[in-house]
Amino acid sequence: MRADEMQVTSLVSGFLPQGAELMTIEKPAAQPAIHSADLTGDGIPEIAAVYRLNGEMYLLVLTCRDGVWQKAATVKGTGYGVTLLSSAPVLRAGLNNLLVGWQIGSIWSKLSVYEWTPEGLKDAAPADMSYSYIEAEDMPGLTGRNGKAEVALWIHDTGEAYRVQVLRWSGGAFVPAPDVYPYYFPRVVRYYEAMTRQHPDYTFYWYYLADAQYRAGLPEAALVSVRKALSFPNPYPSREKLLELRLNILNGLGRSPQARMPALYPASLKTTSGLKWGYIDPEGRLAIRPVYEDAADFQQNGLAVVGRDGKYGLIDRWAHFVVRPVYNSINPFSERRAVVIDSEGFKLIDEKGKVLTRRAYPFIANMENGRAVFYVTEGGSGDTGTSRYGYLDAQGREVIPAQFEEANDFSDDRAVVKIRDSDYALIAPDGRKLASYPYAFVGPHGDGLLAFQQTSGGKYGYINERGKVVIAPSFTVGLPFHDGRAVVSTSEDYKWTYGVIDKAGRYVIKPAYNDIRDLGEKRFALGRAIDPEQPFLGSVYAIADWDGALLSDFLYDEVSDFKDGLASVTEAEQTYFIDRSGKPAPGYPRVEGSGTLTLERGGLIKAYTDRRLAYLNRAGKVIWRQNTVIPLRPPYLVREGKYKPNRDYLVYYPQVEGLKDETVQRSVNDRLKEWSQVKPVPGDVKLDYSYSGDFQVAFFKDKLLELELTGYKYPFGAAHGMPSKTYAILNLENGRMYALKDLFKPGSDYVRILSAIVGRQIKEDPQYAYVFPDSYKGIKPDQPFFVTENALHLYFFPYEIGPYAAGFPTFTIPFARIGAIIDREGQFWKAFHA
Repeated sequence: MRADEMQVTSLVSGFLPQGAELMTIEKPAAQPAIHSADLTGDGIPEIAAVYRLNGEMYLLVLTCRDGVWQKAATVKGTGYGVTLLSSAPVLRAGLNNLLVGWQIGSIWSKLSVYEWTPEGLKDAAPADMSYSYIEAEDMPGLTGRNGKAEVALWIHDTGEAYRVQVLRWSGGAFVPAPDVYPYYFPRVVRYYEAMTRQHPDYTFYWYYLADAQYRAGLPEAALVSVRKALSFPNPYPSREKLLELRLNILNGLGRSPQARMPALYPASLKTTSGLKWGYIDPEGRLAIRPVYEDAADFQQNGLAVVGRDGKYGLIDRWAHFVVRPVYNSINPFSERRAVVIDSEGFKLIDEKGKVLTRRAYPFIANMENGRAVFYVTEGGSGDTGTSRYGYLDAQGREVIPAQFEEANDFSDDRAVVKIRDSDYALIAPDGRKLASYPYAFVGPHGDGLLAFQQTSGGKYGYINERGKVVIAPSFTVGLPFHDGRAVVSTSEDYKWTYGVIDKAGRYVIKPAYNDIRDLGEKRFALGRAIDPEQPFLGSVYAIADWDGALLSDFLYDEVSDFKDGLASVTEAEQTYFIDRSGKPAPGYPRVEGSGTLTLERGGLIKAYTDRRLAYLNRAGKVIWRQNTVIPLRPPYLVREGKYKPNRDYLVYYPQVEGLKDETVQRSVNDRLKEWSQVKPVPGDVKLDYSYSGDFQVAFFKDKLLELELTGYKYPFGAAHGMPSKTYAILNLENGRMYALKDLFKPGSDYVRILSAIVGRQIKEDPQYAYVFPDSYKGIKPDQPFFVTENALHLYFFPYEIGPYAAGFPTFTIPFARIGAIIDREGQFWKAFHA
């Protein structure tokens, strides 16, 4: 034993109870069961030790404060010995967990994964998590190493055969980590190759070799091995088990395993048909052509939601439609189920697109914990009916009938529902009532506590799941607990005062902030009001740890949640990653503009800054960026201009090039800038609103170019902003910009004729049932409009004749219907009917 080890052993021995025996870990070499690691994230290592007292096992943790060692925690273990005492960041990147193997048999140990919490050490490992041999390391997956350790458990079967599981902590549980199989399972292959050489007649070694080869991404070799196992007359494991493995291998042959396929990323392109989406590979090459109106990320099941012709479907990596574009929307998959909406309502589908629900519903939530909230409307429809909530299972069956006035998602096999006024309940997945709460409001559970109000409009406090008041009502806002913390507010007016409490109701962060956000991974963003007298103008944020200690100054305009030890922030006019220290993460680029960065599968960084998409590598090299030039036909093109005089004012505007007369071209472009709201805006003051503007080519044919100019103004603190839309319709040959009247013959009564057609559509077409009664009085001579190849389209602004939710009510009139009044010899018509 080295001198330093003797000193640590002597230190630990001084804290052992009388009669206690410091344990020894026998393999790979005998050593005291002592381990030193930083468990709290403060940079100072703790010392952990395992001892036995009166036949019971205990874990002791010592911490050093102000140069003095003291006992921080003692936890009772299990078994009769210890085989492992080490540390690794298993639960969160950058923060060590204590790994203990409690010996419960000659070749069996029970694993504990301890996390340091304000309440002491907490074991995250389930009670049945046992192993014979273990390895823990940060294994490289699809995006490389992520700072979190996976755990490989070798579980004894028979002889020298072990079933190997590679697990990671995700979503509050240990789950398989197939993306690291190609990294880890080759070493399992080598082990079983040696065993089959030593024992060529033992079926089970051939079975486990085939299984390891399959998981390592070697299906051809795996097929040879499983055939060898099947050649024995009485194989172990069973012939059925071997045939199942062979089927899995055969399914994998002919294509690379999903985990080893190159990633694909949605990428946008401005075209003469508007904004189109496709997918690029990690080198920035277009792998799927940009033919979609919308495109989402590929999900873990290898499917991506795309939009075409106003509807949504699902494609695979080869751009084949697994689900045809027939839905109004498709939610991301959750627990292998996705919520879709069509003309009938909400439905639930599986990954093959099969509709599982027996009927359509007015609403279905995403599948959570094996259940999806739905509701039905009784006694009418819409606002006149009464909604009753229930739950669907993964097969789309109504396992808990619609009976509740309110319902929350299931989590940890529990959900809070409202039965009637002042009658809430906690229920199990089969609908059994676990507890009743006679309160005016009870919120979703978190960490075993639930926010509640004793009276309607009263203060918030917290009860436990049995209904006992744990924290008396004293807050005007009480959010759910998470990892022993809850964000609360004591504000009585519009000036927010947010703080954070622990499960005893003590303030960890005093209520003094305009905003507090739980970023995950035990970090908070504390928001200080930009203008304390106008807190609705927003906040500037600092990062704090779980105990409220500030890790950064108040620097950040925007902060995203932490994921695998990284969070995206915007400071001034740059966006970059920070780590859990609250400081810039080394080895990652800074990107100009405001927005977010995400680390993508395959190692690229997705940057969505200043409302534009780009992909970069770790060195900051741009792999893909949305184009800023839209070619029309020579010599014409549209170039994108950017105007950002203030962080809350951003406009992308079009500039046309190629016109014969440069004076006319300047005049056209000046008007396009004006219509796009490019105007003087102070840059050194905080605006009381935000404004964003953009454009796209809506229609292009022959000499006619139609540009759609859109905008959105949001007054801070308002319920919503106000969108705007204008069409600039331009003759590229002479630079003339057309009005509605230019489409019709001089002297024609186009206003009366078009007004009558629109009026009939409102009266006869059910899609316009939302139009306010008596609000439509006809169109104006300069009614907003746009054209397509075969039709005229007239539109109105939000609130003009319909509700805000209706957007821009638009009426389509085929040219064939109004041919008698169209000026077919006029420049407007001839510009796109040469």
